Amino acid sequence: MSEPINIKRLTVTDGDFDARLDQLLAWESVSDSNVERVVTEVLGAIRQRGDEALIEYTNRFDRREVKTMSELEMSPDALVQALAAISDGEHQALELAAERIRRYHQYQYQESWNYREADGTLLGQQITPLDRVGIYVPGGKASYPSSVLMNALPAKVAGVGEIIMVVPAPDGELNPLVLAAAAIAGVDRVFTLGGAQAVAALAYGTETVPRVDKIVGPGNIYVATAKRAVFGAVGLDMVAGPSEILVVCDGQTDPDWIAMDLFSQAEHDEDAQAILVSPDKAFLERVSDSINRLLPTMERAPIIRAALEKRSALISVADMDEAVMLINRIAPEHLELSVADPEALLPRIRHAGAIFMGRYTAEALGDYCAGPNHVLPTSMTARFSSPLGVYDFQKRSSVIMCSAEGASVLGKTASTLARGESLTAHARSAEYRIRD
Repeated sequence: MSEPINIKRLTVTDGDFDARLDQLLAWESVSDSNVERVVTEVLGAIRQRGDEALIEYTNRFDRREVKTMSELEMSPDALVQALAAISDGEHQALELAAERIRRYHQYQYQESWNYREADGTLLGQQITPLDRVGIYVPGGKASYPSSVLMNALPAKVAGVGEIIMVVPAPDGELNPLVLAAAAIAGVDRVFTLGGAQAVAALAYGTETVPRVDKIVGPGNIYVATAKRAVFGAVGLDMVAGPSEILVVCDGQTDPDWIAMDLFSQAEHDEDAQAILVSPDKAFLERVSDSINRLLPTMERAPIIRAALEKRSALISVADMDEAVMLINRIAPEHLELSVADPEALLPRIRHAGAIFMGRYTAEALGDYCAGPNHVLPTSMTARFSSPLGVYDFQKRSSVIMCSAEGASVLGKTASTLARGESLTAHARSAEYRIRD
């Protein structure tokens, strides 16, 4: 029998609760000075030497032996072949997930709008898609065909002109499901590149990899550090931290279900976070028993154990009011409301990336095929950030067209305010259009 999991127990009424919770939630994804040094070197080399440096770092970090960029780009035929090679069940699952994701995101599509004032002045907003985006799909410990769909399909719905995908292939190995998903999602070009060098290639462009307008998709600490460093040269979705789940349960859900829901995020990596909150202390112990009984059955048991012991907790609250207070304080990436009436709690939830409601809505459904995007704000950034969506691939331009009468009326106001700011040219530019 394996050693019991040493998962933290917290109670809101504990005198040191606030300090312990803050310590549990603390995360800085790009604080390692060695990582910063490596990323700075890589970004500079890619910017100066382009393809040559890209090949060099790919061979070094991904243990490849390529000599030309043509070996790092997957042909359109390779994507089609990958789609044909997967099983019928896998093909159907990808197609079904893609259709649900596409349909959900079509509701997010925003169109240009305008209105005319009584004097004929036209005001509005022109909404246009980005020209070219780069999608980073993680490799390494796990590969994610679902990430291909979640990143590419909103871009397609938005009308993005070209989608460039990068995905690392350590030792030359690549999950064919990732390529099959790229074929289904309509990705235009795929490069087997990863790490800071892939981010640099997308941000700055090389002789072969085209420069993009925005980079989306999560990655490891080197990717996160590189994304933060290139912001400004290129747009970003977010700088993601480890995966998180917060489950709030009234004690009436099968404890095995809850334990597995916690596992579903803990298995991502050792820094993932899984927190259970309940007003029923006895239920917390039943879930703890389930965790210890089920863990030995998991393929990624060492990773799950590390995540549960390092950054996870079982938290006892007095009631659901206290639970809601914690939700908004933690601002989780994934929130499960495993309670009898989740819709009653929903209006009070202000901060969460995605909200999974009821006992039957496992977070895993959202990861793959429910429809909403699984690229979500982490590390408490749900306080001010939103899930990836079509709106991330559209940009907005203000539209202003004054009639002669409108220019005359507005010119007087603008002149007064401009002179108040001592910007005389602004004032005179407006005054030229004043009729009287």
